[in-house]
Amino acid sequence: MSRIKRSVQARKHRKNILKHTKGFKYGRKSKFKLAKEALKHAWVYAYRDRKAKKRNFRNLWNLQINALARQNGITYSRFINGMKKNKIELDRKVLSELAKEHPEIFIKIVEEVKSK
Repeated sequence: MSRIKRSVQARKHRKNILKHTKGFKYGRKSKFKLAKEALKHAWVYAYRDRKAKKRNFRNLWNLQINALARQNGITYSRFINGMKKNKIELDRKVLSELAKEHPEIFIKIVEEVKSK
């Protein structure tokens, strides 16, 4: 078999890896071996944290809803349960926005849930 020289492809591969590590610290931005390892970790963390971001935001929304619900004399779990029983279909993101931006509307929803 004939020998295959990879100079063009290898250089292209290395340049591509180093392009992705722009902004990394120390040798991880300029040395191919270190850059390759750093990118493996970076991409794993990026994938993992895209999933974790959704969990974190849902947790934040729950905390915000709970805070205002408790100020109005009802716990978070009873509030959510009451909403389901009354067939009020607002998701947690919208509820937390109402709690922050328009508390008077949120209080009306709480009163509606408490009344039944």
